[in-house]
Amino acid sequence: MMNAGTGMEQVELGKGGPLVGIQGLGCMGMSEFYGDTDEPAARATLEAALEAGVTLFDTADIYGRGRNEEFLAPFAAAHRDRITLATKFAVERTDDPRYRAVRNDRAYVRQAVEASLRRLGTEVIDLYYMHRRDPAVPFAESVGAMAELVREGKVRHLGLSEVTGAELREAYAVHPIAALQSEWSLFSRDVERSAVGAAAELGVAVVAYSPLGRGFLTGAFADAGKDLSEGDFRAHQPRFTGDNARANAALLAPVRQIAGAHGASPAQIALAWVHQRAAVHGQAVVPIPGTRRPERVAENTAAARITLTREELALLEPIAARVAGDRYPDMSTTSEAREA
Repeated sequence: MMNAGTGMEQVELGKGGPLVGIQGLGCMGMSEFYGDTDEPAARATLEAALEAGVTLFDTADIYGRGRNEEFLAPFAAAHRDRITLATKFAVERTDDPRYRAVRNDRAYVRQAVEASLRRLGTEVIDLYYMHRRDPAVPFAESVGAMAELVREGKVRHLGLSEVTGAELREAYAVHPIAALQSEWSLFSRDVERSAVGAAAELGVAVVAYSPLGRGFLTGAFADAGKDLSEGDFRAHQPRFTGDNARANAALLAPVRQIAGAHGASPAQIALAWVHQRAAVHGQAVVPIPGTRRPERVAENTAAARITLTREELALLEPIAARVAGDRYPDMSTTSEAREA
């Protein structure tokens, strides 16, 4: 279905889930992780995204320890009937910057949703994700607690992030899941091992985070370790460090070649590739690139109108298998760790 006002195609998240533009906006970097933010520019970015047909706005309680939800609140209030508001719980933080814990227990689910509702200034969250899985907590407890929130009218639809195909099926048996959010890009295709197939089988949409490889696929980093500002968490990620960064930069040659043929940017080619996963896997796929600049919104959303040829897709196919370094310094909470 096409949004007549913007020309952006819309898809349904899950069976009976919300109708959203085929590209969303990841808002994490507006509050943390990528260095300092120009707040007026970030607010202009939200408005530019909505004007371009983006309706899925993604945040989490961990981003800025709640500040990102608070940042989105005025925008959400102004456009509540036009947007799908997605947030997440499960990663607990404290005043100790080194502390992280994954919690899926029922008490924490309820504590987290009340805090997110308050910060977002809304009575209902459209899409509520379990950000990370604690395998020690049965889905009957964690997803069961999330289902209670749906029945109580605090949440409309449920999502999971970074789960395996088997885990998605197990959770879906407790309550329907609208969306699976996992990292998916030319640099990261681990989600295809089992989760994408299970999602297609169940009718679950895939929301692809970091579709630009956290910026690496834009071609912006000649030497990532040197180009990152203080406070940018990518400086501590294996793929952005030393020899890994230099090796990964060399993988972008076919991306640049194809971009030149289309009169496009490398970022647009990377996003077009993610968009075309929908046809390959027969399901809704919604990438949520993050940006803090209005002009990038126009560039990113234009990627949905680029169609890569079979030959171009073949050139891009080997990239993920050649990427050096893990996605995170600690992969213990990702789906790959539980599929190994």
